[in-house]
Amino acid sequence: MDFLQPGQVKDSLHAYQLSKRGNSLSVMAEAVNWGKRGARINAISPGIIITPLAKDELSGPRGEGYRKMIAISPAGRAGTPDEVGAVGELLMGPHGAFITGSDFLMDGGVTAAYWYGELAPKTE
Repeated sequence: MDFLQPGQVKDSLHAYQLSKRGNSLSVMAEAVNWGKRGARINAISPGIIITPLAKDELSGPRGEGYRKMIAISPAGRAGTPDEVGAVGELLMGPHGAFITGSDFLMDGGVTAAYWYGELAPKTE
């Protein structure tokens, strides 16, 4: 795992992306262990959710970037705590009984816009 060695992680965004991927892979791996005990394990990876922290971020020095991400995303808005709670309810309830080892990205399509839309890095 050379990409985790000192000097390979270039900035805090890269570190954040690596940590999110690590969490997703950990949940997938742990599903095997937890399944042996009759339990399920999943993760929810929310994007910008309107909470007091998000409100501070939106009005802070990175606010313009966050607002751009929201505007360009397919959903065109930030999420709500109730929407995250609804996914949690599904995953923990009987309707989610067949779901395990999954990471639910719920970011209004910001990640999709980053890779395939207007936020995508420009190649020359």
